[in-house]
Order: sequence, then C-alpha cells, then structure tokens
Amino acid sequence: MSVQSAAADVDVDLRQLFASLARNWLRILIVALVVTGLAFALTWLATPHYRAETRLLIETRESVYTRPDGTNDNDKPILDEEGVTSQVEVISSTDILKQVAQKLDLSRLPEFDETADMPALSRLLVVAGLKSDPNEIPPEERVLTKMREKLNVYRVEKSRVIVIEFSSEDPRLAAAIPNAIADAYISVQGNANIESNSAATDWLAPEIADLSKRVKDAEAKVASYRAQSDLLMGGNNSVLATQQLSELSSELSRVRANRASAAATADSVRRALQNGGSLDAVPEVLSSGLIQRLRERQVELKTNIADLSTSLLDNHPRIRALRSQLADLDRQIRNEAEKIMTGLMTQAQTAQARENQLVADVNTLKAASARAGDQQVELDALQREATAQRQLLESYLTRYREASSRKDSNYPPVDARVFSRAVAPSQPYYPKILPIIGAALVGSLLVMAIVTLLQELFSGRAMRPAAGARFERIEQVAMPVAREPPNHEPPDHEPPNQESADIEDLGDRMAEVQAEPQAAAAAPATGPATGDDVGPARRSLGEVEIDKAVEKLITSGAARAIFVSPEGDEAAASAVLVAREVSDTGLRVLLLDLTASGAASRPTLDSRLFPGITDLLASEAQFSDVIHADLYSDCHVIPVGNADPVRAMRAADRLPIIVQSLTTAYDLVVVECGPTDAQGISRLVGEGTEVFLSLLEPNDEVARAAVELIESGYPDLTLVTPVGHQTPGTPLPGRRSAA
Repeated sequence: MSVQSAAADVDVDLRQLFASLARNWLRILIVALVVTGLAFALTWLATPHYRAETRLLIETRESVYTRPDGTNDNDKPILDEEGVTSQVEVISSTDILKQVAQKLDLSRLPEFDETADMPALSRLLVVAGLKSDPNEIPPEERVLTKMREKLNVYRVEKSRVIVIEFSSEDPRLAAAIPNAIADAYISVQGNANIESNSAATDWLAPEIADLSKRVKDAEAKVASYRAQSDLLMGGNNSVLATQQLSELSSELSRVRANRASAAATADSVRRALQNGGSLDAVPEVLSSGLIQRLRERQVELKTNIADLSTSLLDNHPRIRALRSQLADLDRQIRNEAEKIMTGLMTQAQTAQARENQLVADVNTLKAASARAGDQQVELDALQREATAQRQLLESYLTRYREASSRKDSNYPPVDARVFSRAVAPSQPYYPKILPIIGAALVGSLLVMAIVTLLQELFSGRAMRPAAGARFERIEQVAMPVAREPPNHEPPDHEPPNQESADIEDLGDRMAEVQAEPQAAAAAPATGPATGDDVGPARRSLGEVEIDKAVEKLITSGAARAIFVSPEGDEAAASAVLVAREVSDTGLRVLLLDLTASGAASRPTLDSRLFPGITDLLASEAQFSDVIHADLYSDCHVIPVGNADPVRAMRAADRLPIIVQSLTTAYDLVVVECGPTDAQGISRLVGEGTEVFLSLLEPNDEVARAAVELIESGYPDLTLVTPVGHQTPGTPLPGRRSAA
C-alpha cells in the first residue's frame, strides 16, 4: 500500500536553498579550516614511506649458439597470460621471500619485526591483554607478514612485464629488496633448469644402455632371418626372384609383340600374293633392296615401251622383247615377295617358341617370388623394429649429449631477465602534504555545504508551492452544539421547541414501524401512544453518539459498517469519526468513500487527485495504488478517484468482490454511501455487517430514510450523530487536528 503526501504539490526554492550557504559561510569556513589543520598535523607527524620497483621481462633466453640442433624459436612457446600470472605468484612465494629476508637480515629491523624495538605503550597494551603478544608468533612469520604488506607484484596489462614494487621507511631498503627478490627469482629459475637437466641425464643414461642392447638384438634377428630364408637382394633393394620375374615379364611382352607383328606382316603378304594385289602396300616388301631395284628396272622398261609405242606397233619385235622383260620382272618381284613371306613366317614361329619358353620361366619365378614375398614381409617387420629402436637410440643419445653439456658447463637458460633495476627514491610517496591538505579543505567545504543544504531542506524553509498546485482547505464538518434531551413538557412561558417536536415525531414514526411486525402477537392496544412513551421507543432504535457506535462495532466484532447519510455531505462526518476512533483502538480500519462528491475522503487526504474506487472499478489502478493513509489517524482511506463514473459503474458487479477482499485484509471496513436507499447498499451488505444512519438534525427526510431501511429488511438499524463529539488526545506528529 502506497502512502501519498503533499510533497508533490511543492517545489524547492533554489534561491532560498543556496542563500543558506551565504548565511552560514562562517560556520562552514571554520569547520573546513579545523579539518584542514588536523589533516596538516597528521601528515606532518606521519612517517614518510618510500617506494621503488624492479621490472622483469619474460622472454626466451636461448640463442642460436646454445639452442639444440633441429629446433628454432617457434619450437618453444613463450608463456601466455596464465603463464605470466603464474610467474607473478612464484615471485611472491614464501621461499623467495625467505631467501631475501635472510640475505638482508630483515629480522633485526623494527620496521619488519616490532619486537626488536617495541614501544612502552605497546608493551603496556600487551600486559593489559588489549593487544596480542607478537612474541608468540615465530620471528620468520612476523617478517614475512610485514614483507607481504609492503610488497606488490603485478603484471603489466597486455604485456609480459612483471613489476616488483616495495615500500619502506628506508629509501635504500626500498630499492634493495625488489632487486634482491628479482635476483632470487632468476636464481631459483636457473637452479630449476639445472635440476631439470640433471634429472634428464640421470634418466637418459640407463635408458640409452638398455636401448643399445635392444637395437643390437633387433639387427641380429634381421641378419639371421635373411640368412635362413635365402633372400638375395637385387637392384632397387628388392628380392632377386622378384627382380628376375619383372625382367622376364618385360622380355615376354617384347617377344609376344614381335611374334604378333611378324605373323601379321606375313599374312598381309600372303593375301596380296593370292589375290594378285599390289605389293606396294606392304612395308616389308618395299623395304627390300632387290625389290626396289627390280621396281626401278620395271619403271625404266615401262618408260621405254611408252616411248617406242609412239613410233612402233605393238607387234614390233622390239616392243615385244621389252614386254617380255617386263613380265620377267613381275615374276621376279612376286618370287622375292614369297621369300619375304616365308622369312616372316619363320620369324613368327621362332618368336612363338621363345614365347613358350619365357612363359614357362615366368611361371617358375612366380612361385619363387610368392615364397620370397612372404619371407620379405617378416623380414620387413624385423627391419622396421630394428630401425625404430635405432632412431630412438640416436634421439636419446643426442638429448643426452645436450643435457650433459649443459650440466657440465652449469648453463641455466632462464626465460626472464631484469631490464629495469630499482634505485633508491629521493622523494617519499606518502604522505603527500599538499594534496592531502587540499583534499581535506575541499572535502570539508563540500560536506559542510551538503549538511547546510540538507538542514535547509528538512526545515521546510526552502520549500514553495509548486506551479499549478492547488492547496485547498480541508473541509471540516460543522458540528452543532450538543443538544439536551428533549423535554416533552416545555415551560409555559416558552413556545414549544421545533427541534424537540421533530425528534418526537421521528420517534413516533419509528415506534409505529417497529410495532407493526409485532401487532398480531401483541396484546390489544389500550389506546394511542402518548408523548411519554415516544422517548423509550426512540432510544430503543439506537440513536447513539460516535463513542457508542464505536463500542458497538468493537463488541459485536463487525467486519463491515455501512453508513447512510440522508442529509448529504455534512452527515458523512459520522463515518470518518467512527473509522478514526476504531483505528485508534489498534484495529486495522479502512474507510471506503462511495459518495458522489467525495465528502468522506476529502477531510482525510491532502489532495483530490488521488486514484480511488472508480479507478479500481475501471481497471486503471491496483489495490496498492488506491489505498492511502489518513492525515490524522492510522486509518486507511480509499477515495472516490478520478476515473469516469459512468465507466466505473459498468463494473459495479465487481464491488462486492472488492469489499470482500478488503474485509479479508482489514479488521473493519467502513463504507460511506451518502444519501442512498436500501437497494443501493444491498451490494455491500454481507456477513458481520452493521448498518448506520447518520443524522445531524432530525427531520422528515431522516425519518423517511430510517423507515424505508427498516421496512427493507434492516431492523437493526442504528442512528448515529456526530453532534457534540470531541476527538480525544492529541493529533499524530506532523498532522493537523481532526475536524
């Protein structure tokens, strides 16, 4: 539930606010000067501290002359970010700090061991038990604790540079300790590398001896198996049988090619001779020297015959002689071609015989090569084992020689170097008198200014009404003067009081309404009621004051109190006063304003703009937004709200659910309904409900409203009046008195 206040209707007067600084300048200045003086005294009396730093660079220190064979700069990776951070932890380790402390004999200095020169005040505190005795801690641990407090080792961001920073009261010691830590770190790293080399040589020596024996055994197995299997090696490191098989296969292919060529040529010559075709298309015939000469002679004779045919007839003896020579030349050419064919056939037969012999030899070598292949597989396995053992032996021997040489020469390749050594500082880093005094002056001025501004704000002097804000007076219900009980017989010298007559008339009407349901069962009436009988009947209907209404609600344990105000807004004060009185008893009370004008919630809140029941019905707000605190009591209030009433009444069916939820959360829900009737409050009545009719002056309108409520099913109607009520006690702090 949110509590709204009037702070939204006011603004801060900046001119008035900052004018308070000018009014209080002397106080601000005096406090600032006092604080500045104290800061100057403290810095002047403080012991100066000096700081120095040593820087190391993490890098590979191997050179081209000391690097092992077969390696380069890329084979050994440089430390990454995690590796450099690990070196930071190594530098600040306990072992290195112990070495530096022993080397510089820091335990004798009071700066590192307070027991060396303990002040008298510290001794008294130890004796009194107000301080722990430093003698109970070992001296070495005391020195290490002080060193860690003054030491700062860190890595420069995005680099492999490590900074060793140390502060001390002695400038020379501030430079000597980081240098000593850097030297100790380099020494530790070098010793670690030497120990690594020693461990490597100690492990490699027996491994090399055992591996040499295994290499010898493996090579002996290879030689023995080769002798037993009779595997002769030929060229190209292959078995002799395999090499011979390859050569015979090549020879067989060549012979087959020659045989096939000779057979094909002989066949072509044969077909040419049998068919009488030309022998010029056969290359082997043309390549014969005799046939070439015969062809030349044949061409010459044909030329002569052609020349003589121009002058001689075909039967001329000379032409006939030339034609006879030409026919002899053709026969000689064919005879010579037959001889060539016979030679080719003989060559093919010879190649066939050679082929048959080579096939037999190849088959023999195939069997021998297969046996040699199986033996070669086993031999290769033995050779691979021997080769692997030998390569491992050679690798171990190389590493052993390198490690031995480093061990013998005591060469530690440390991957770090000091590139900036610390020097004794000439100026202390603490205290910085001028910056501290300046900060004290500025800070004290700022703090005093803030304190002054806050005082001005909380006092309310710097507040002014906000632009557009409307501050209206809280409407107070005018309470009539407490009236005396009506006198049925006024004095003779005074006329009858109109107020007393109205009350008597209201009592008569209520008595009649109350008597009607009981007329059938009652005794016969003896006569009309007299004026003396009206008073008790009126009182029996419950016309009470605020205190009696509060008492009735508390004693009956009512969960809801429905107030009807026929006289309008002024009579709504009864609901407000009852709600406040019940909340003052410690119960949780909520006042729900259902009047059209917000008469019940206006005296309880400081603004009419708060969301209320109409906003809740219109689904424009939640419960926590519409519940507000009363200005004058612990009672909570739900005002009318700002939503459209027509739209809100469309969701009137939700009103019983809302009231039931409020009844669950509060001990009592007081509902002010205004000048409504019985049908208007029917939605609000539930279990544990008390109905009240609020009146200021008895009149016919109030009487009719009371009669209607009684006739509509509310016989326990209670009339309550706020007239003459006085709010007891004092108002809550910061609140005005109740209306």
